[in-house]
Order: sequence, then structure tokens, then C-alpha cells
Amino acid sequence: MPVAFRLEPADKGRYTVKPHSGIIAPLGTVTVEVVYHLPSGSFPPDSFPHSNDSFLLHSVVVPGAAIKGSMSSFDAVPNDWFTTKKKQVFIDSGIKIMFVGSPVLVQLVMDGSMDDIREVLEHSDPALNPADSVDSHGETLLHIATSQSRPDIVQLLLEFEPNVEFQSRSGSTPLEAASGCGEELIVELLLAHKASTERSKSSSWGPIHRAAVGGHVEVLRLLLLKGANIDALAKDGNTALHLAVVERRKDCMRLLLANGSKPDVRNSKDGDTPLHIAAGLGDEQMVKLLLQKGANKDVRNKAGKTAYDVAAENGHVRLSDALKLGDSLCSAARKGEVRSIQRLVENGAVINGRDQHGWTALHRASFKGRTDAVRMLINKGIEVDSKDEDGYTALHCAVESGHTEVVELLVKKGADVEARTNKGVTALQIADSLYYTGINRILVHGAATKDGMPQVTVMPAPIPFGNGKSGKEIETKAAPLKRRPSRARGLRGSFDTSLPLAVTYG
Repeated sequence: MPVAFRLEPADKGRYTVKPHSGIIAPLGTVTVEVVYHLPSGSFPPDSFPHSNDSFLLHSVVVPGAAIKGSMSSFDAVPNDWFTTKKKQVFIDSGIKIMFVGSPVLVQLVMDGSMDDIREVLEHSDPALNPADSVDSHGETLLHIATSQSRPDIVQLLLEFEPNVEFQSRSGSTPLEAASGCGEELIVELLLAHKASTERSKSSSWGPIHRAAVGGHVEVLRLLLLKGANIDALAKDGNTALHLAVVERRKDCMRLLLANGSKPDVRNSKDGDTPLHIAAGLGDEQMVKLLLQKGANKDVRNKAGKTAYDVAAENGHVRLSDALKLGDSLCSAARKGEVRSIQRLVENGAVINGRDQHGWTALHRASFKGRTDAVRMLINKGIEVDSKDEDGYTALHCAVESGHTEVVELLVKKGADVEARTNKGVTALQIADSLYYTGINRILVHGAATKDGMPQVTVMPAPIPFGNGKSGKEIETKAAPLKRRPSRARGLRGSFDTSLPLAVTYG
């Protein structure tokens, strides 16, 4: 028999049904269009071009009337057919409607509806790649979940194998977006699914650049562990180190430098190194950190300027010592130029400033035997027992290079005769190993008790060079020792970094 039907939405404000009613011929079918009208503000106006691009689970009342006998079809069925008490057969039921499509999934991800997301993905046609759905701004579901800080949704989406290299309209991949947001768990999930750590072609910054700019140290660490190119260039030619300096992200700077980032790479725009940028910002801590890691302060940018020139241009006079005066002071001390030392100190050179190896001007003057320069520096208040990165004091340097007058001056000025290097070596041990009899006598007398009488100095035998084995205690008296020719040593002054020396006592 023909069947008359009428469809009535349970929520008439949200649905429009076409046709509203009609007659289905025996063994026939009918196509009905159900349009869902979005609540105000749910999606942009152009998000739902078709009714099947929405999603809602809803019941629609479907009254039906079986009509006995042959009848022609009607465009609309009179209402009394469904109300009159004739011999029709009435069936009322609800139809469950599920809408699928990109805007549906977008809204669900924004709402965080895990169960609904899974249901829609499972009911969607896999050929349409539903997990790669995008919103009206060109953001993928992975991008949206990242912006919502939802690693659980990201993990769910990854089960349906989305394209992890899919770029948003702005050009960023999901990994780039997650790195910029500092979403450590999401970054880890994407990396586990083989997301590329390199910058995408249309993106200005790669994952490593975004992490550095945002100061996301742990994300940066993850990327480096997965083999990210530490000196990869952003579109503007900056490295992650450049950008970390620009944003004053010191923790990221330290991590990058510790993992081998090159501090002398010049960017493509101005030819600036990270040191130029730090100097322009006037950040003394960053400047010193870069110098300690080997940054070359003499590199010139495209304008022909060094980092010192940039600092001076911007009025950062406190950087003049680190970038120029400190070098000049050490150079003057090394050459014994007393007047230059006087002038540099008066012009603001920091008396206790260090060079890239941790040496002060006193280390330099002592190693070169510049007695007058040593005296001038001490009179200007330099720290006599300052140690370099290997634990060497100026006295160690003077003893190693055999400058008796400087050793005597330093001892008279209160230098610590018992000071030890990082490997536990004293100045006296250096003098003995090199058979410097005169210096040995000065050091022993310098260690005398307060009554001024020379004393026997008892030193522990575990000397930290050679094979490192402990021996018995050795008494070293102030008896004259025969001086033997010292061995030439091509060192900058770090005695205990040379080949092991056998210590011989006379």
C-alpha cells in the first residue's frame, strides 16, 4: 500500500524538513532534506554549506499512515489524514540523525567532546580523511587541539592517522604550533609519530625557533634529542640562538650553547651574530655567556660594525670592558705597558675583568714576567688570588714561567702560597717539578710562621698528576736545590693540562 508520511522536528527552531509530508508509492522511496540551523555564534557563516556538514543527535517525530487502495501522490498530505479515526495504520517513531563533516569535528574538538569525536570519526567515510578536517581559518584538528592544550585529544586524533605535516593556512605544522605553545606532551606525541623537526617551507620559524622564542626549554630539549638541526635558519636567516638572545631567553641560550650551537653565525638581514644582538640590547650577562662559549668579538656585520661598536652606538658603556677594554687591559698587562694600564683603568676598564679563558690582567702580566705591570695592577686593587677556569692563580702562572721577581712580589703582596689548582697542584709543587731552586726558596719562606723563621712545609703526597696513586708524605725543606733545565711547554698557562710530569725532589 502507499504510505503517507509527515516529519515533525522535535526542535522546530533548529531543523527545517523538506518535504514536510507526502506519499510514498508501494515499494518506493523518498528523499528528505533535513537542514540544521546553527545556534548564533557557533560557527562562521560559511562553515555549513550543506546540511550534512553539521552534527547533532536528535529525535524527529515521524507519524505515518498506511493508505488502503491505490491513490495518486500528493505534494502535501492533509493533516486530517493523521488525526481522523479511519481504518489507517499509524506508526510513530523517532529518527536518529547524525551529521558529519569538518565543521562538526572542529566544534567537537573545541568543546573537548572525546566520545563524540571518536563516534563521528568512526562513522565518517575514511576516504575523506576526516582526521585532517580544517576549520574556516585553515587550522587542522591537531592545531585546534594544541591551541586548547589537549594532548588527550591529540592522542585520539593520531589513532585515525592524520597527516602530521599538514600545514595550516598560516603555514605552520602541528609540531611547529605545539613547540611555539610549549606543549611538551603534544610535542612528544607528534615526535613519536615521526613529525619532522625541520622548518616547513611556508613557515617563518621551525619548531626549534618557536621553542627558543617562547623560552620552552623542555620542548627545545626534546627537539634536540630527536635530532633537530641546532643551527637551522629561520626564513629571515636567524638561528634559534639569535632568537633566544632577542627574546632574552637565557635558559634556552645555555641549552643551545651547551649542545654546540655556533655563536658566530651571522643572520642574512644585517649580518649580525648573537653577540651583536646581545650588545645592542645591552645585556651584560648574555654578552659574557656568549664570550665564555667562544663568540668572536671581532666579527663585523654588514655595516662593518663589531659588537663593541653596536654597544657603543646604543649607549651601553658598561659593556665596553667585556667587549673591548678588558682585552686592551690584558694586552697592556701582557706587554708590560704600565701607562696604558693606568689609562685604561681610569677610562673604566674593570680591574678584575677576565678574558675568554678566565684570565685576569694579573695572570697575563705574571705569566710574562712584567713586574712593573704586576705592581701597578696590585696597587689598583686587582684580586691577587683570582683563579682562572683551571684554578690557576697569578702565582701559579709566574712560578710555571720561572719569573722569580714576580713570584717574590706576589708573595710579598699576600698571594696565597698554598692555593691549589683544580687538580690540587700548589705553586711549590710546580717549582719543584721544574727545579726552580730560587723560586722554591721564596715560596717556602713565604709559608713561614709568624715569627718569620723558615719552616718545613709538609705536603700531602697525593699529587694529582702522573698515575694519581697516593704515596707517603714528603718533607720539602728550604735547602738549596740544583736547578735543572726546564722543559719547554707550549701552554697558555694551564700547567695541569699538560702531559703528566714526574715530580723529583732533591
